Amino acid sequence: MTQGTARPVRWRLLGAGLLLTLVAAFGVCETLGWPFLAGPMQGWIGNTLQRRVALSENPAAAPEASIHLLGGIRIAAAYIEIGAPAWSTAPHMLLARDARITLGYADLWRASRGEPLHIREVRAALLDGQFERQVDGRASWQFGKNTNTPDTEPQPTRLPVFGRLEVDSGSVVVRDALTGIDLDGKFSLIDGANVSAVSAASSGPASGAAPGASIGMASGIAPGLHFSAKGAYRKLPLTIEAHASAVLPAIAADAATVALPVTMKAHIGRATLAFEGTATDALRLTALQGRFSVQGPSLAAVGDPLGVTLPTTAPFHTEGLIAKQGVVWNAVIEKMSIGASRLKGAFTYDPRPRLPLLSGRLSGPKLMLADLGPAVGAPVRDTAVPASAAPPRPVAATGRMLPSREFDLPSLRAMNANVLIDIDNLDLGSNILEQLKPFRTHLVLSDGVLTLREVEARTAQGRMSGMVQLDGRHTLALWTADLRWNGVRLERWIHQARANGAPPYLTGSLNGRARVAGQGKSTATILGTLRGDVRMNLADGTVSHLAVEAAGLDIAQGLGVFIKGDDSLPIQCNVVDLVAEKGQLRPRVLVLDTPDSTLWIDGSLSLVTEELDLRVVVSPKDFSPLALRAPLHLRGSFSNPSVSVDKGKLGMRLGASALLALLNPLAALIPLMDIGGGPEAQRGVEACRALTGRAKSLPGH
Repeated sequence: MTQGTARPVRWRLLGAGLLLTLVAAFGVCETLGWPFLAGPMQGWIGNTLQRRVALSENPAAAPEASIHLLGGIRIAAAYIEIGAPAWSTAPHMLLARDARITLGYADLWRASRGEPLHIREVRAALLDGQFERQVDGRASWQFGKNTNTPDTEPQPTRLPVFGRLEVDSGSVVVRDALTGIDLDGKFSLIDGANVSAVSAASSGPASGAAPGASIGMASGIAPGLHFSAKGAYRKLPLTIEAHASAVLPAIAADAATVALPVTMKAHIGRATLAFEGTATDALRLTALQGRFSVQGPSLAAVGDPLGVTLPTTAPFHTEGLIAKQGVVWNAVIEKMSIGASRLKGAFTYDPRPRLPLLSGRLSGPKLMLADLGPAVGAPVRDTAVPASAAPPRPVAATGRMLPSREFDLPSLRAMNANVLIDIDNLDLGSNILEQLKPFRTHLVLSDGVLTLREVEARTAQGRMSGMVQLDGRHTLALWTADLRWNGVRLERWIHQARANGAPPYLTGSLNGRARVAGQGKSTATILGTLRGDVRMNLADGTVSHLAVEAAGLDIAQGLGVFIKGDDSLPIQCNVVDLVAEKGQLRPRVLVLDTPDSTLWIDGSLSLVTEELDLRVVVSPKDFSPLALRAPLHLRGSFSNPSVSVDKGKLGMRLGASALLALLNPLAALIPLMDIGGGPEAQRGVEACRALTGRAKSLPGH
């Protein structure tokens, strides 16, 4: 071999030898755990995360750790600490003892660019995490260039992501001013396959082993996930207990991760939740599915913590199936009891749109309106007492009867909804009114506007249809309603039980339409500003003969009807045309014509002051030997109405009778005689028929 050819061979051999030496050195260092890199590694990770990192509990001591760099960074140490940001009062963000942690190079680079830190594996005998977020959005889980960038998302977006997490004894503190979470928890996550092997090593590492080479897990610890926490959520007391049969990935890397059995119980305020099913994700519950039960004093008590707008109701209990895929929740409610109501349904809750969307279907055999009382501003009734046996709702100290509890208008702007409602039996909460069988509508909540579309209900052989809307976009809600009803048998809809088999006071087929609107924060204030009109008429109707004679103060004929027994008079003509303005309801015309008499009603009904001022005038058509014939006045409050006779006209009749009695006692009866059938009665009949024809020609009829 010549000198010229020998030189390249020597260089190649020298290079190969150097490479082998480096590989051997790398292998030796990798085997020994790179003990001299503990200090530089501590500094490099700290600079990358822009956070204090310590591999020694004593700041004055040199860092001690076993480090492996092949395929990623694996650090085993007796002490690992990642500090809290400078503005935080917490002693640290993450502290682990007898721990092993695995990081990827790419993961660290992405974290330095502001993305969530991905920790591929953490195994520790003790782990303490303290996470906090201030009102301005600064969060302790932000690293790198985004350390001081606000994270103002409702759900934290940059929390550290754990691929595998196994901890003998862990604790966690969460203080999140934006979501209202204030939680102190304890947990353990132990792989069942490792329990026996790890328990054998619980006395500590073998002689000569690197610090943290083994994890001192206490013997006897049950495998799986065990988590308990106490604190508050949105200022509501919160306790949680959760168990899983094996260690779950803290955040599932893919949807194919095996689902493991999970049980959970939680108390939020006075609401209680229980769950039994499976999950692949211990923190975000990405693939959660199983059976659940929830109970509490009101649906709103559950909706508030979840950010879902639910009505304030009577106490409830519900159970069924639930599943979560990604961030979307699906629930099948098999049984739901709200007070005495019995419901079921299927719902989907999607938080991804600008406003979260609740969609689905609500059905059931029975819904008691009284169980939703607070949702419409009324108090909750005692659910132990059946609605039919419940006493009348107590009147407030002010004497007011209309519900004055304010609506929760901000909740209408918190989400959107699209729900079909189909109830077999809607109980109006009164033993006087017949139930609605069935009741169907389409509930749409869009940007603060709640609408009941396509309302359809049947009762007393008739039907009701229309639309009701509550616009909650402003400080004062705007309520509008456009409802029609036809064919409602009055004697069935309003229960009129009478003694001795007497006929109902009023019968017939009721038809009509109401188009009204109001504005306010409660039922009372909305009705106090009511405007619009209400028109109705009664077909094939009858009225109590005794009631007509009593209204006309016809003593003689009333006494005769009373002795022989009440009967029904056919209603030949009737019309009701009411106008509402600024909470005052007045009859444009309200007239009822029978073969015996014609009744007129005028005056007003105030929804502002809850007072009555109505006058009933009766025009007779027949002769009566003894009749006082004076208008009746219905006055007073809704809670305490009173009936009186027009003293002026009654006084004139009685005065004339007294004067004639001085001449002849029989002459005293002359002013009290009513020959009936006069021009006034005839004009009443003609006017009634004319108004009926006019009403039919008006828009909306």
